[in-house]
Amino acid sequence: MSVTDQNRIDVGRALNALRKIVRALRVSARATEKELGISGAQLFVLQQLAEKPASSINDLAERTMTHQSSVSVVVARLAEQGLVLREASRQDARRSQIALTPAGQALLARSGPTMQVRLAEGLTRLPEVQREQLVEGLDAWLRATGIDQEEAALFFEESQ
Repeated sequence: MSVTDQNRIDVGRALNALRKIVRALRVSARATEKELGISGAQLFVLQQLAEKPASSINDLAERTMTHQSSVSVVVARLAEQGLVLREASRQDARRSQIALTPAGQALLARSGPTMQVRLAEGLTRLPEVQREQLVEGLDAWLRATGIDQEEAALFFEESQ
């Protein structure tokens, strides 16, 4: 097999894997919107808050592994729907504490794990060396395409 043939096979396998991930995320997001009336990103944030309230937007951004501006938009939408409560911290009024409301807890009781959670859990089950190689490969791929500086928002969540 020539190098060109192997390159085509490798690129095809990588693109097919990416297509499967994007499709799974899209199908999951649509199902969440249909069943719960919120986006998959909003459900992911609610699930993180169910584990423990957030001491700040930055805390929640770190826990969702995304940029704080993306999380801030999602939290604002969840607050508008009465699913989270955002109030000034007692220790530092410049910071907002974010917690589930009873309505947010009730909605979560009707949900299952998001695709983001399933993908993240799958990554944690990979052997460390394989996970590190995957991460390094993905970073290199992004640099090669010129999109490595783009902000990584929550999946399928439109910014304001």
